[in-house]
Amino acid sequence: MSLDDDYANAAYIPDAESFLEYWDEAARNYREAEHTLGRAQLNQPYGPHSDQAFDLFYPAGRPLGLVVFVHGGYWLRFGRRDFSHLAQGACLRDWAVAMPSYPLAPEASISGITRSVAMAITEAASRIAGPIVLAGHSAGGHLVARMGQDDVGLPSAVRGRIQKIVPISPVADLLPLMQTEMNVTLKLTKASAKAESPAYRPRPNDTDVHIWVGAEERPVFLEQAKLLATNWQAGLTIEVSKHHFDIIAGLEDPDSSLMAALLED
Repeated sequence: MSLDDDYANAAYIPDAESFLEYWDEAARNYREAEHTLGRAQLNQPYGPHSDQAFDLFYPAGRPLGLVVFVHGGYWLRFGRRDFSHLAQGACLRDWAVAMPSYPLAPEASISGITRSVAMAITEAASRIAGPIVLAGHSAGGHLVARMGQDDVGLPSAVRGRIQKIVPISPVADLLPLMQTEMNVTLKLTKASAKAESPAYRPRPNDTDVHIWVGAEERPVFLEQAKLLATNWQAGLTIEVSKHHFDIIAGLEDPDSSLMAALLED
């Protein structure tokens, strides 16, 4: 039986299209304003592909460290420009924020996307000193969770700087996706799905992990978050009244509980 409906988010979110419109406008306005102020370095390459680039946003003062936010979209859509505004909360707390794009499926495999994200983090880390915090939403939650393993290509010096990983509404077990129409494009096999599933990989050593998910999400996303939290013995917050699209809104607010989870001990 297909699981397509289980993983369909927009169909179960009232006025879902308005969120896409808001992201587009808010991201563009924030990006342009920060660039005008000289606090944004845009389109910074980290590899040869045109999508292997990131935008880097700076706080008003000296950065305390680096936050990397990895976007979602089931590895199939979106890019760094769609979520620029989500850098605001961390920048207002004096952290720099890198927002990478990555090559999308079907041009790139999920394992290839994982390696691209590691390359982006490595390049951004060479620009900003101090601790590193990783956050990612949905497929981006999968990707930042994968950064905790030693097979993704992160140099040991960069891995040693990762202070916290916060997967937001993550896809932690990729095996069910083999039963969806998405797999026509993703081309997951049982071996590749299991290898890329954070839930079946070791918990990152010496790194704090906190999983964040909305109470109003599709049941499979709650199950995915709980599975990762259980298997990794990690912290889990189920935020009341939040669904898959508004769960990331806390990244805009320096005083939100999500920002506290990212940047406070």
